[in-house]
Amino acid sequence: MAETRIPALDLELLRSFQAAAQLGSLAAAAEQRHRTIGAISMQIKRLESLLGTRLLERGPRGVTPTASGEALLQESRELMRLHDAVVSRFSGRGLGGRVTFGVPEDYARELLTGVLPEFTAHHPDVLLEAVTATSGELAHRLARSRLALAVVLDRPRPLPDGEPLWETTPVWAGPRRGRLTERRSLPLALHEVDCPYRALAVESLEATGTAWHAVFTSTSIHAVESAVEAGLAISVIDRERLTPAMRELGTDDGLPALRPCQARLHFARRIDAASRPAVEALAALLRERLKGRGPWRTYPR
Repeated sequence: MAETRIPALDLELLRSFQAAAQLGSLAAAAEQRHRTIGAISMQIKRLESLLGTRLLERGPRGVTPTASGEALLQESRELMRLHDAVVSRFSGRGLGGRVTFGVPEDYARELLTGVLPEFTAHHPDVLLEAVTATSGELAHRLARSRLALAVVLDRPRPLPDGEPLWETTPVWAGPRRGRLTERRSLPLALHEVDCPYRALAVESLEATGTAWHAVFTSTSIHAVESAVEAGLAISVIDRERLTPAMRELGTDDGLPALRPCQARLHFARRIDAASRPAVEALAALLRERLKGRGPWRTYPR
């Protein structure tokens, strides 16, 4: 019986396709891969020809994956992860370099007890630096390549592109006892500017003409939660962060409904070539552990 010949995938073509699909731009992919735009375009056309399907739609604002492109993007990530793991194991050369990773403080504890220790255990030679801040501040640092990779909520300063990971569940939180919503002006505990949940709270209250004032402001989510538990104020937090000393408030309490935010994975436009494999490895682990689930259901408190 004649052997059926299956076309072999060129991993370099896959890497260029992944970069273009994730960044939404051939120019950004060229910068990331240290190639010309023409070279990236040619590699993707070769891949499309090899597979017999269009993978990217070209438009005036960049490129977007087709249905086939989305499917290939998902499957190729696992292929590249396995490839790099095999090479590392048998060559004796593990991943190295430096990864600066940003995450909103709200999710730091869950990631610190799950994803990040697993990453450092598998890649002990990678210098990992994790930074917590508001999503607005993380977006600011990412735009200046002060972070290589970050999980950022899509408010209050949405970044273009990015990969959706999960939707958050913001709720109004009040103390277990007391009726702060019955006051003329709602006392709020808030983060400082550039916080998605601060923006949600303020915008929703002002849209309904509800009077409010900030009675407590802090950069720490734990301090904000303590202010709620103590009966000093109400706030907007993720539902999974409600404690026994709090209760969820809603429309029955005269408060407006809140829209969810989306947590997205973003890469810096400029990443050191020696560190890129490590950055990609952490990104792959984050997708595997968080996509469609978020940190709460993956690592219960």
